[in-house]
Amino acid sequence: MKKTQLITTIAFAFMLLVSFNAEAQKFRGLDKSPMDAASFPSDYKVSDKLIKIVYSRPQLKGRDINKLAEPGKVWRLGANEAAELHVYTDMKLDGKAVKAGTYTVYAIPGDKEWTVIVSSDLNVWGSYFYNEKNDVARITVPVTKGDESLEAFSIAFENSSDGVHMHMGWGTVRVAVPFTK
Repeated sequence: MKKTQLITTIAFAFMLLVSFNAEAQKFRGLDKSPMDAASFPSDYKVSDKLIKIVYSRPQLKGRDINKLAEPGKVWRLGANEAAELHVYTDMKLDGKAVKAGTYTVYAIPGDKEWTVIVSSDLNVWGSYFYNEKNDVARITVPVTKGDESLEAFSIAFENSSDGVHMHMGWGTVRVAVPFTK
């Protein structure tokens, strides 16, 4: 009887070991809207950044931008979690102070202009829990049209004489947001 119990115990321990290893090797598939980051300066050799945004990049895949980022409604500025903005030095957005720190960025898209919102909200999924009371700064900027169509929502920063501009593009929609020092 003891030999049978020992064999049963060893077999059970072996099955546990195999099942733990099998679970440890399962990885999630690629996200349909992969996460990306843009910063200024964008050179990876420069560790002293002025500003950085982490966001997910939804793709059009034949869909209309207005269905994905509805005009007149608060949008998470990308996909999945709301975009997270890291400001490493005090800046201003439309004259309002944006102190060094971490924020969430939302937008209210429109055909002719977008309102871009910097919020003290953190770690939020989408824009479902957006609360205007947590706005730090907001700016309304014009929409322009690009020559080429961008399949994936994209953000890039560009140096300006008074700070840095955050450029957003998707399809042929282009929006520039001026952060000043």
